[in-house]
Amino acid sequence: VQLVESGGGLVQPGGSLRLSCAASVFTFRLYDMRWYRQAPGKERELVATINSVGSSTTYADAVKGRFTISRDNAKNTVYLQMSSLKPEDTAVFQCTAIWRRNGLIANEYWGQGTQVTVSS
Repeated sequence: VQLVESGGGLVQPGGSLRLSCAASVFTFRLYDMRWYRQAPGKERELVATINSVGSSTTYADAVKGRFTISRDNAKNTVYLQMSSLKPEDTAVFQCTAIWRRNGLIANEYWGQGTQVTVSS
């Protein structure tokens, strides 16, 4: 499974960005997907998750109401729409693909990440 993120960049506080993560796997529709972020000097943080069919999502408290995760299984792509961005959202954002076996996580595949910088 190869994952390629895009859409990062420099944005002013209060602005918006949409991150994309394209997966090169035939069975994308069977994978749960996640977005993580890691800011300099901080631990990696799970930001948002979405199940394989897109019917269930979860968010970190820090981003609830501002970020929206979605997916398009026809395009093998997961998105993270980010709005009302704050300087503390500055981080490298990575997507992952979760393969489950018997309901448990068997593998988690990682993209290379995309930098998001929120600054005036």
